[in-house]
Formats: sequence, C-alpha cells, structure tokens
Amino acid sequence: MTDALQVLLVEDDPNVRLGCEQALQLEDIRVLAVDSAEAARSRVGRDFPGVVVSDIRLPGMDGMALMAALRQIDADLPVVLITGHGDVTLAVQAMKQGAHDFIEKPFSSEHLVEVVRRALDKRRLTLEVRSLRAQLENRGQLEGRLIGRSAAIARVRQLVADLGNSAADILIEGETGTGKELVARCLHEAGPRRAGNFVAINCGGLPDTLFESEIFGHEAGAYTGAARRRIGKIEHANGGTLFLDEIESMPLPLQTKLLRVLQERTLERLGSNTPVAIDCRVVAATKCDLKALSDQGRFRADLYYRLNVATLPLPPLRERREDIPLLFEHFLLQAAARHQRPAPEADPARTARLLAYDWPGNVRELRNVADRCVLGIEAGFPPFAERAPAPTRVLADTVAAFERDLIADALARCNGSLARAAEALGVAKTTLHDKIRKYRLGGAE
Repeated sequence: MTDALQVLLVEDDPNVRLGCEQALQLEDIRVLAVDSAEAARSRVGRDFPGVVVSDIRLPGMDGMALMAALRQIDADLPVVLITGHGDVTLAVQAMKQGAHDFIEKPFSSEHLVEVVRRALDKRRLTLEVRSLRAQLENRGQLEGRLIGRSAAIARVRQLVADLGNSAADILIEGETGTGKELVARCLHEAGPRRAGNFVAINCGGLPDTLFESEIFGHEAGAYTGAARRRIGKIEHANGGTLFLDEIESMPLPLQTKLLRVLQERTLERLGSNTPVAIDCRVVAATKCDLKALSDQGRFRADLYYRLNVATLPLPPLRERREDIPLLFEHFLLQAAARHQRPAPEADPARTARLLAYDWPGNVRELRNVADRCVLGIEAGFPPFAERAPAPTRVLADTVAAFERDLIADALARCNGSLARAAEALGVAKTTLHDKIRKYRLGGAE
C-alpha cells in the first residue's frame, strides 16, 4: 500500500525541496524532507517504510555516499537520485551500483511522481515478501501460526500452551475449516513428543475394508494381496502424536477396536497374535457434538469419554470477525508468494464485504478467497458474488456495530488505556478518540 509508505526527500535547496514536497503531497504521498545526507542517514533503518529521493550535490556527505551508506543498511531500499547538469554520467554510474532511478533537472512534477510511485511499489512488494518470510520462519511460535488478536483466538493459544506439555489426550471441537489439524500440529510441537511423528488419519476418508490395515498394520499373508508386513498409522505414531480427524465418522465396530488400543496402549497387527506396545498422544477432532451422538447410540459413549480428557473448542470465523482483515492479509501474502504475483492493494470496500459475510467454510474459505483475489478471479465467488442490492444503511449499521464492538473489546483488554488500544488497533490516538466519542464508549484515558 503506497499510501502507508513515505518518501524521505534529501535536498539542500529550500525552493526545490518545497516544490518536490508539495508535488508529492498533492498526490497523497507522504513526505519527510531534510536538507542533508546526515539527517537522512539517521532516519533510515533496515525496514524503513518508504524510499529515498536525494540530490547528488549536497553539503557534507553527497548523494552517492548516502546511497552507499543506505545500501549497507538495506540493499533493497530504492534510492532515486536527482541530478543537475553534468551529473548524468555520475547518475548512470550510480544506477550500475544499485540506484533505483535518477531524475535530471529540470524535471516536471508529473515525472517526479511517476518515478516515486514505481519506487514505492517496489518497496511495498519487498516489505511484503520480508513479512511473509518472517512469518514462515516463525511458524513454531503460536502467534505466527494461530493468527488473530481476538479474545477467542487468544483463548485457543492459551489452551494450546497450557495443554501442549501435558500427556492428556485431547478432543478438538470445531466446524469444518476452523483449523483443527493446525491446532493439533501446534499441540504436537508444543509438547515433549515433538521429535516423534505427527500422524494424521482422516477417519472419514478410508474405506472400511482398508481401515484396519491402515491404522493397525498387517503381517505378510494376513489377507490376499498382503505380500509383506505393513506398519500401521498408530504404530508409526509411537513416540509422537496420533491425530484422528473426523472421529465421528468412524464406524461403530472400528470404534470398539480403537477403544481397546487406547485403553491398553497395545495393538495387534492383522494376522498376528503378538501385542505391540504403543506410546503416543492421541488428539481427536470432530465437527459434531459427540456427546449428543453418543446419547443417540451413534457413537460409543466409552470412546467419547476416553478421548475427551481435555476439550479444546475452536471458534468459527463469524465469531471472531475482528481477525478477518489480519488473516486475509496473511493469506494474500502467502498466495502472492505461491503464485508469484503481486499482492492486491488494500480495498476498504472489499474489507467491508469480507466483514459482512458469514463464512460457512470458515478460515479455509477465507484462504480460498485470498487465492482467488491474487489470481484476479474473485468475482462470482462468495462474498463477492452478485446478490440482490441491500439498503445502504443496513451495511453501514453492520459495519458501525462491528467497529464499536471491536473498539470496546480493545479498550477492555487494554484496561481503558487509549494509547495501548490505539496501538493494538493500528490507528492514531486522535482517530480512536473521535470514534470513542462517536460511539459514546467513554472510560478511556
């Protein structure tokens, strides 16, 4: 987003500096103007959120030396040089040394803006890629994997941290697409069995005829076609974590056999009478109410209680709408890197549609929308599908109510501190103060 970036303008001539500053500001480009390379140098760090436009001829350190110093800090920082008469050869040399571009005096405002916008676009993409790489490198941290600032997802992270080091079997409850396998992997990596295998079994994806062989294993000759011994999924998870997804879809006869393995912590491969000791943690996941299914006789009650030592409920996306913009931006960056395309610019109208949608497919559906957005094919796909026009005021009221709840939640979590709440929400304190007055929330200092 170029409007979130800025231009550091270095020019010692006050008239030229003022003219460049005004030309950029008229195009809604943020500008910080200084009169020396030394002043500019002190303001630039590795992830400086913008670009540098500098005259070559400066008192003290010149523009060429400034560029060399800045490239030592951040080799990807775009530096645009302003050249006077006789400096073009020097500017061409600077381009070979890594300058983004140069502008020869005299130049028009339009040309300046055009060059700066190209530099800002390049910087935006660089910073987005860095952000994505940092997230991928920090995948072991819960905040980098279970993304969100809502109280609901904070509770999930806390439960994962509390239960990760325990040996308790865990039942994860959540709708389709809420991230049950991701949470199971986080539990595995947070515990002492992280060095062992994480073995996932989709209980609804295996035919009954293959289920026993897949999860218990078999000996050679156990049945027609069993040419050699096979180690089953449960045995493969020994020393690690066994993840049983869609446990509610497991047929009742197989539930009985699984219950015995979980109780005895031993199994027998098909065609064998020799018990094999099993030491693994079991994490099961369901999108249904297993207690209700057991009351109806559709799921073994004893297996339910065996699995349900600890419960970890996952909230649907519609119950943590404040996380949608952050999650969507995260998925956009991932999709942009995967498809090798630039991430789309921020769009307030798109964000409003994302917030207003109910997300029956939860986080998985949001990820799909991000992929389609990067590919430019989001039209016709919820929440962007054509629908009957609704009264404008209904959307405005919905967005306002959501914004009010989000601000109230931030103030509560920050104990009424205006400064901390503004930082958490990513807005200026004056903006937050105006919204607090608008929604009559009060109580902030």
